[in-house]
Amino acid sequence: MILTVTLNAALDVTYRVEALVPHTTHRVAEVSERAGGKGLNVARVLHGLGEPVLATGLLGGDTGARVRRLLGEAGLGEAFVPIGDETRRTVAVVDGDATGFWEPGPVVTPGEWDAFRARYASLLGDATVVVLSGSLPRGLPADAYATLIAAAREAGARTVLDTSGAPLSAALPARPDVVKPNLHELRELLADAPADGRGAAGELVRLAGAVRALGAGAVVASAGADGLVGVTADGVWRVRPPERVAGNPTGAGDASVAALARGLRDRSPWPRILTDAVALSAAAVAAPVAGTVEAATADRFRTSVTVTEITQEFPAC
Repeated sequence: MILTVTLNAALDVTYRVEALVPHTTHRVAEVSERAGGKGLNVARVLHGLGEPVLATGLLGGDTGARVRRLLGEAGLGEAFVPIGDETRRTVAVVDGDATGFWEPGPVVTPGEWDAFRARYASLLGDATVVVLSGSLPRGLPADAYATLIAAAREAGARTVLDTSGAPLSAALPARPDVVKPNLHELRELLADAPADGRGAAGELVRLAGAVRALGAGAVVASAGADGLVGVTADGVWRVRPPERVAGNPTGAGDASVAALARGLRDRSPWPRILTDAVALSAAAVAAPVAGTVEAATADRFRTSVTVTEITQEFPAC
């Protein structure tokens, strides 16, 4: 089983309007809601592909209850721990483009964190891979993910970490098996790293290698529409989609994390894992509903993904 952890879950609300005009009143043409947060997006993709997955994390208040109901309606197994404060909402106003409003999220008490850690420990016995995704809610220590990674390692489960900033920095000494940053997050984490003039792809390789040296078993760094770079103990690869895919990139990174978790569970070779990550990510962009994947589309992309093994002397791009 793959266990996903979403500590700062959300109720994602989307308003569709004809045109967004500041300082005016708008009539909303359509409202949609879904259970949100990066770990839940990963769980949704895995569930849609028929993979055994369980979602856990923290939920509170009426908003948290609504998220739980939506998960039940989707048939997604969950083991969330209740908290006293209200789960956050994210509001996207869509008029062709999207404008987002992200609430700060709940404050988690030390007792609630202890209760979650106990529940998490009880779930690890059935987990082969744990996915730890997204921001931390207020009240949790910056090393919260480090604590969960250490517990997973002790239980024999491998870990995939997708976060940024202080939580990522604090988690690296705990040696997550895979981390999945993008170029912006790598630059933020390694602000003092000197530039070397090798272009964006070369920079990804260099910065990903630096993060791996800080404790990650492997670093899979996203280049957005240009695919990703994987820096691992077995080699370094650049993987590209067969074409630039038009659509909504929301949730594409979470689809690639789903592929990484599945590949780790199956102990697949890295080129196959990275190919699957790019194929699922591209399929998520092309899907009519953000954050979902159509298996047939992913299969079509998977056959034409380009995988190039590279050296540390990666050429300028």
